[in-house]
Amino acid sequence: MLGKSESLVHPMSKSLLILTGHSKGLGRAILDHFLNKEGFDVLAISRTKLEIEASNLTQISLDLSELEVLQKELDSVFPIDNYEEFILINNAGWIGEVKPIGSLHPAELRTQVNLNLLAPMFLTNSFIKTYKFNEARKQVINISSGAAKRAVSGWGGYCSTKAALAMFTMVAAKENKSDKFHFYSLAPGIVDTEMQAEIRNSNESDFPDIEKFKGFKENGDLSSPEEVAAKIDFLISNPSKFEDVIQDVRNF
Repeated sequence: MLGKSESLVHPMSKSLLILTGHSKGLGRAILDHFLNKEGFDVLAISRTKLEIEASNLTQISLDLSELEVLQKELDSVFPIDNYEEFILINNAGWIGEVKPIGSLHPAELRTQVNLNLLAPMFLTNSFIKTYKFNEARKQVINISSGAAKRAVSGWGGYCSTKAALAMFTMVAAKENKSDKFHFYSLAPGIVDTEMQAEIRNSNESDFPDIEKFKGFKENGDLSSPEEVAAKIDFLISNPSKFEDVIQDVRNF
């Protein structure tokens, strides 16, 4: 068992950020941002633990695509402690195979659906179950994509899982209307991460938009992970300014 997060210091004046996919890319930038922000403890979940020593960090090594393992550990992920705010950011995700539908491998699709959709559904459900009646402020941010609203050739699995997660987030928001409970499906824009490099390495026959994505990199149109992490902080810090569940960092 993972056990509770005994190592975290948690006076009432602190917030707890529970973050998935923190070992690289946007997740790493979010981790670094909040580790350096006063008043935050971070509980970070990823397959890989980072060599970081920080008094306000607890890491859990867990492959979120392994749903049976995740299900067994759900009760250990969310500590019952006296924080003034609990925040869940479901950031872990995978672009999957960049291939047209009809050429996708079932095993790859299963992993993609597990990681991009079912794992954040499991975690969001458990978060609500644990903290629903807690008087602390609560926020859930499910990292989405513009692909949730736009069909992209070669991204059948990615578009579908992000669209489904957006709808799940909207339902959760409708069911938990409260000035202390906020839910967001947040598109981070086009971020300069390893996922973008994977996309640019696709075959043009599988991904007709490849030249456009190469152009984003060449023209300096990609946002840095650090810029996006700062915008996520702004969203978290100003929930009264963001009434809609569907959000895009390019709009603020």
